[in-house]
Amino acid sequence: MSKSLKRVRAALEAAGAAYEIREVGEARTAELAAQSAGCALDQIAKSIIFRGEKTGHIVLFITAGGNRVSATKASTVAGQPLGKADAALIRAETGFAIGGVAPLGHLNPVTTFLDPKLMEFDVIWAAAGTPRHVFSISPQDLERISGVAQADFTE
Repeated sequence: MSKSLKRVRAALEAAGAAYEIREVGEARTAELAAQSAGCALDQIAKSIIFRGEKTGHIVLFITAGGNRVSATKASTVAGQPLGKADAALIRAETGFAIGGVAPLGHLNPVTTFLDPKLMEFDVIWAAAGTPRHVFSISPQDLERISGVAQADFTE
């Protein structure tokens, strides 16, 4: 088991959340993850990451699989202009590689916002630290564990 997957599992267990981790063939996109998990596209919690232009740190937006993040709304929510986060910055701050960034279990605290659309479901699925693993969780547990703030940042 990879260190990234172990970190996600440990975060879920420490929080006492009900979850299921699945190994899937490919989950690098929301569409592939939904097919692999057997769920609706909007039940996929995508991790979209920007770099804060003022802070230099990443800002994470967890959005429903069928939604797109509006750069303008996201910048307003984050309280700073946002730019492209490169793979090295993402790995340094979260401990995850692009394609497997989990919404929890990060190496460092990450400013994170949650798409309210995800709250419409009993169960959502997110990357579990690798491009081949996803986990299920209630959106309420994800919100509680990760300390995220719900916000309107989608197009």
